[in-house]
Amino acid sequence: MKKLFIPLVSFSVMVFASCSKNDSTPSNTTDFKTLESQVVTDFVNNVALPTYTNMVAGGTTLDSAIQVLNANPTDANLLLAQTAWKSLRRTWERSEGFLIGPVEGGDYDPNTDTWPTDYNQMDSLLASNNALQVADVQNLAQTLRGYHPIEYLLFGNGGIRKASELDARKKQYLVSLSADMLNNNIKPLLADWKNGYANDVLNAGKGAEPYKKKQDLFLDLVGDNGMGGICNEVGNGKMLDPFNPSDSSKCESPYSHNTLSDFKDNIISLQNVYMGLNGGKGLKDLVAAKNKDLDNQIQAQITAAVNSFDNITTTYEKAVYNQRTQVQTVMNQINTLAATLSNKLEPFIVANVQD
Repeated sequence: MKKLFIPLVSFSVMVFASCSKNDSTPSNTTDFKTLESQVVTDFVNNVALPTYTNMVAGGTTLDSAIQVLNANPTDANLLLAQTAWKSLRRTWERSEGFLIGPVEGGDYDPNTDTWPTDYNQMDSLLASNNALQVADVQNLAQTLRGYHPIEYLLFGNGGIRKASELDARKKQYLVSLSADMLNNNIKPLLADWKNGYANDVLNAGKGAEPYKKKQDLFLDLVGDNGMGGICNEVGNGKMLDPFNPSDSSKCESPYSHNTLSDFKDNIISLQNVYMGLNGGKGLKDLVAAKNKDLDNQIQAQITAAVNSFDNITTTYEKAVYNQRTQVQTVMNQINTLAATLSNKLEPFIVANVQD
């Protein structure tokens, strides 16, 4: 689940005497406002909606693979389901750089991605006589729903699951978990965006909630619910909790050993918000238009954070014990980026996005 990030909003407004008269002309102001609108439009159409659309496609693929596995539990079909889980997981993690709107308001995040989980708790449920139809799963505690219970059933404790271990109870739970995640969470999340929230974002700056000003939207994207929030969650939560002290049971995706990929994809999600996708404008274009040095700094720090994961050459579950220097370096890179977002990017938005 997402953890809170408290931004450090202390800054001074710098006035440069060297600015030319042209810097404040109506044409430049108009151009920047046009750029603001384009960044908003491209975020919705090139980043958010495609990500959630891909999530529905990935969830459908996983659900189909699980149904095949249920009907024919072979190791080959188990591998197909495991691969589909990892693919969907990547899409989900690459959405966590913009946890705005219905993903939190509709509880889709905690319903599908609460962790850490306790396999003993899941084993107790499986050993009970409790019904495990979709409606039953929907009413379970959030630690017993979503990605990680599916992960446990597909990969097993230690990542050594065999298809022959999938008895009738495990298969029923697995089928219901997948259907619950797809039909009660992933599909409704996309629908909430398409049927209302996308327009709320596109109408930012027109005086209506939730974003009366474009500034409100951009601050949301770089603050607690966006870029800054995911930096804090990864650097000071997801990575730190299993690291200090070393305890691999606190890792985010311990059964599949996908934890390191989860972390990197989170920072790539942040990168997508800042850089834009598919040729669209991103926050970088706003920053570069007014302060190219700051844009260069942010881009360099994002790249350094993403690339630093490659120095960890084992699973995160092992790295917390035997590659601690590399892990600390990654956390340092992420925290450096977080400080820049809080101390420089947020003040930039406050100073330059007035509508």
